[in-house]
Amino acid sequence: MKRVFAFWDSSALVPACIHENNSRQARAYLGQFVPVVWWGTFVEVSGTICRAAREHRIGADEKKGAFERLHELRGGWREILPENELRELAAQLLEAHPLRAADSFQAAAALTWCRQRPAGRQFVSSDQRLLACASSLGFEVIEV
Repeated sequence: MKRVFAFWDSSALVPACIHENNSRQARAYLGQFVPVVWWGTFVEVSGTICRAAREHRIGADEKKGAFERLHELRGGWREILPENELRELAAQLLEAHPLRAADSFQAAAALTWCRQRPAGRQFVSSDQRLLACASSLGFEVIEV
């Protein structure tokens, strides 16, 4: 099966790194869709892994494995870098959608990736607000 690119929100990549109820589904989607991410994704997912360890939801071995999986993912994803146009687009999205600032960067990076032509492009996430925003922008949404 040919894999295609899809935009991945950090919330969809976390279960590919840490065992969660939706981990199997996230890994299956990784078999179909090569991740395109915003430049802050590595830090966001790293923060979630560290928080899970601090809260004793994962042990030291699972934390190590989660970071190994994250580094492996990072080696294969395409990253949208910060630029002035992306920042302006993120600010505009905050006015139009009930998003957190980091989520507006995610949506803006997705729009930047597809040159603001989201029809036929997939947006993978487990965040309901971000999925609703992506859908209203014209992306085909895939919930993890």
